Amino acid sequence: MTESAARKKLYLASGNPGKLREFQILAAGHALDLELLPGYTTLPEFEEAGPTFAENAAGKALYYSKHCNGMVFADDTGLVVPALGGAPGVLSARYAGFGASSDQRNAKLLSELRGKKDEERVAYFVCVIAAALHGRALVVVSAKVDGEILEAPRGSGGFGYDPVFNFPALGKTFAELSAEEKNRKSHRGKAFRRLMEVLE
Repeated sequence: MTESAARKKLYLASGNPGKLREFQILAAGHALDLELLPGYTTLPEFEEAGPTFAENAAGKALYYSKHCNGMVFADDTGLVVPALGGAPGVLSARYAGFGASSDQRNAKLLSELRGKKDEERVAYFVCVIAAALHGRALVVVSAKVDGEILEAPRGSGGFGYDPVFNFPALGKTFAELSAEEKNRKSHRGKAFRRLMEVLE
C-alpha cells in the first residue's frame, strides 16, 4: 500500500458523538478514520472568542492539537442574517444566552425578524473547518449555503436553526431534508468534502 493510499486518522476536537457521526457519514468511502479527541472533556475548554468563524476553527484545532499525537480538526459553524448586521454569526450557539435551547434561539431569531420581508429574510449558513498537527495549522477550508428565514419552523429533522432555514433550491427547510440530502447540500458537508480533497 502506498503512503497516499494509507488511511489517515483524524481526531475531532469535540465531545459531541452526534457531530462525530455526521462527519463519519461524510467520510464514508474515503481513507479517513474519524474519532473523538481522547480526553477532550478533561482539557480546559478553548474559548471561542474570535470575531470570525475561521479564527475560531483554527484556534480550536491548534489548541487541541497540542494535546494529541495525531491530526486534529475542528469546525466553527453558524448562521448569518445580513439584515441583522450579520447576527447570530459567530455567536450562533449563544444567541439566546448560554444554555439556551435550539427552540429558544430560533424563537429569538424569528422575533428579531418579525415584520421583515423578502430580501430582509435572506440568510446563509457558514462552516469553516481547520486541521492542525502538534500546534501547526495544516489547512483551513470553508463553505456556505444560501437560503432564507421562514416566519415559522418547519420539519422535525436536523438541529439548531435547521427548522427555520429554508433552502430554496429544494423548497424545503434543512429540518425537512433527509440526512443524505442534507449531507449533500449543507455547508458542513461541502466544507468537509473540501477538507478530504486536501488531505487525500
